[in-house]
Amino acid sequence: MSIIDRRLNPGGKSLSNRQRFLRRAKAHVQRAVRDGSGERSISDLEKSGEIIIPAEGVREPRFRRSATGGLRDYVLPGNKRFVEGDALEREVGGSGSSPSASSGGEEEDEVRFILSREEFLDLFLEDLELPNLAKRRLATSEVQGFRRAGYSATGSPVNLALLRTMRNALSRRIAMRRPKSCDLVSLQQEIQHLEHQGGSDSRLADLREELVHLQQRMRRIPYVDPVDLRYRRMEPAPRPIAQAVMFCLMDVSGSMSEHMKDLAKRFYMLLYIFLTRRYQRVDIVFIRHAHEAEEVDEYTFFHSPESGGTVVSSALRKMQRIVAERYSPQDWNIYAAQASDGDNSPDDNRACAALLTESILPMCQYFAYLEVGAEENRTTTGFIKHRTTLWQTYEPLRDRGAIAMRKVTHRREIYPVFRELFRRGGVEEAASP
Repeated sequence: MSIIDRRLNPGGKSLSNRQRFLRRAKAHVQRAVRDGSGERSISDLEKSGEIIIPAEGVREPRFRRSATGGLRDYVLPGNKRFVEGDALEREVGGSGSSPSASSGGEEEDEVRFILSREEFLDLFLEDLELPNLAKRRLATSEVQGFRRAGYSATGSPVNLALLRTMRNALSRRIAMRRPKSCDLVSLQQEIQHLEHQGGSDSRLADLREELVHLQQRMRRIPYVDPVDLRYRRMEPAPRPIAQAVMFCLMDVSGSMSEHMKDLAKRFYMLLYIFLTRRYQRVDIVFIRHAHEAEEVDEYTFFHSPESGGTVVSSALRKMQRIVAERYSPQDWNIYAAQASDGDNSPDDNRACAALLTESILPMCQYFAYLEVGAEENRTTTGFIKHRTTLWQTYEPLRDRGAIAMRKVTHRREIYPVFRELFRRGGVEEAASP
């Protein structure tokens, strides 16, 4: 027996059923979102889309009779072809076969499901966070919700404070001397006893008159009066928000091919969507560099072409100056994400290491380095992995857990690497070699 709620929602609304389905099939939907994200373009991440989940994830709960115990009667149709014990061959094709079925093995049924933009992004970013976000000195605060602010005599029934209401009712009944039910019961029992025993008529008359008086008094003084009602009062409350700034440092020198720049931009687009969707008080500073570094706006960072030599320390110095001018480490959580092909001027590596060790890393909550490479430069099994000059410069800092480093050579690797760097609770793993 299957129980399926097929009641129509007024106006075609199915939000509650949809949310119930997403909760029940959440693991399958999350897996489908993660698998499908690698094939979608960055611009499509903020759009609704279709995902495919296994049919197993949408099966309805069922009640079944127990296979053991109890008495059962079976009615089986007769036939002229088979008798008990005959083996039946499975027919090929038929109404139960799938159009895509093949003789090469069993295939799992799939269900296509459309996710809205909000649902896709919520699942996409659910378990990501900025690592080590601390409550520094708060320069701003925003109204985030409501807080309890005592009680009021009017309000919505949803906010009725039951305990406070009953306490007020009890106080009023005591002050007005409302008769108790037990007093009425005992008085009625005494009257019945005197009637059976043949007591004095004057005594019975007095008791009956007192009983009528108490009953009238009980009716005049209600158990709960509207004056007793109290409602929980809520008022807007400013809640402090931790301030954070993310520095995006991207190498746009001549050694960066279009493929490498595309990988870096995809990573930063993911980071931009993540920060703007999950945090309300996060500044994003875009810094591009070749032989010189400059702070640019969002459009220039993602679209403006540039080329030239490579001096990575120029970007680190630019970040250092901006922090000194606008973002005090005592007030802000400072993060940095750097993307480069790993090539740098030989005489600049020592300056990069000194800047990171003495200035950048001590004031950063988290520093992520993404090295992008050409797809044809993937390491072949049996060959020694190539290490760029910048990777060799950063690696000693990585061994001390001060910096997280990853390499990508194909766009399908961007999303898994991004999840590794910003997965909730995965800071130690991301920083480990």
